[in-house]
Amino acid sequence: MNEFTPWHYETLGTKTVEALKKNGFEAEWCATGAEAKEKILELIPEGAEVGFGGSWTVKALGIADALAEKGITLLDHGAPGLTNEERQEIRKKQLTCDVFLTGTNAVTMNGELVNTDGVGNRVAAMIFGPGKVIVVMGANKIVQDLDEAFQRIERVAAPINNKRLGTPNPCTQTGICMDCQGPTRICNITTVLWKRPKATNFHVILVGEELGF
Repeated sequence: MNEFTPWHYETLGTKTVEALKKNGFEAEWCATGAEAKEKILELIPEGAEVGFGGSWTVKALGIADALAEKGITLLDHGAPGLTNEERQEIRKKQLTCDVFLTGTNAVTMNGELVNTDGVGNRVAAMIFGPGKVIVVMGANKIVQDLDEAFQRIERVAAPINNKRLGTPNPCTQTGICMDCQGPTRICNITTVLWKRPKATNFHVILVGEELGF
């Protein structure tokens, strides 16, 4: 990374953190992924049952391995070797786990979190159920407003996640959302968290690095 990008990330990021706080979220800025990882580990108590929302950011930070070393129970529906029935059962358990850890598709400078899901388990757990929700994201997810958030999902998050999942959807060829209608479509539910869900303990960590899609 060049010497100017960290300044830009922090300038936009600290403003976004303040907006998130005004919207009722606990929010903080971490300059690096290493700092964010340590903060997240501090927020998760011993003996907690932790659900994962399928976030590439969380995976890149290596949080699951660190938690496993501490003996924390992990609810990861993306773990290898699971049957469809086992994945579905884990998704249900994530809705009432002690801590739900995930990323986000976009965060606006007005302090709103925007996400698009295929199944809906991730956004459902973000809204209500777990004892604590922790959302971590790179500064590359910062957008000006909701219009730009939706554009980011169509241009970046949706096609890259389709490619990652190996779907046959047209965006894996065009590189941009095509509003596909087939059974493998993963853009089925979009949520906007304007404010912190009032019954949810919600912590947002914004990182001064490019993380996730």
